[in-house]
Amino acid sequence: MLCEEMVKNVSSMKSIAAGVAIFLALAAPVVAETGPENGHFLTDPTTGYAIDGYDPVAYYVDAAARRGMGDHETVWEDVAWRFVNEGNRSAFAADPSVYAPRFGGRCPVMLARGYASEGDPRLWAIAGGGLYFFHTPENRDAFLDDPDGTIAEARKHWGRLFPY
Repeated sequence: MLCEEMVKNVSSMKSIAAGVAIFLALAAPVVAETGPENGHFLTDPTTGYAIDGYDPVAYYVDAAARRGMGDHETVWEDVAWRFVNEGNRSAFAADPSVYAPRFGGRCPVMLARGYASEGDPRLWAIAGGGLYFFHTPENRDAFLDDPDGTIAEARKHWGRLFPY
């Protein structure tokens, strides 16, 4: 009887350990994908709005940089975000990490070179499903020549420049 009970306990522990291992394996890529690219958002020093008050959803929906309005706002990551309409605000509120600019709105080309430089919300591109802002038009062109390589290099410096 004691042996049967021990075998059941060991089997249960193995099942629990397998479940935890599967959970960690599935959760790890999500953290690695979104963690380093979102956060430390640039805000307008005068208004406090993220990305100078531009609507992050409009880049995806309208393929345009559009300023949000005061009657369509939300707060995420302790930062105020503006939107052109309630639909965009609702979409962002449902899953902000999808729409928020990567690297907090900093230029990925400059990050790839080891510097944290503010991106301009009017100089933008969507690559690999992510929104990126650029310091100069030349940086945007360089990014578009090799988005995957630039993002990989920028990620290497992101953790050093923003370790918290």
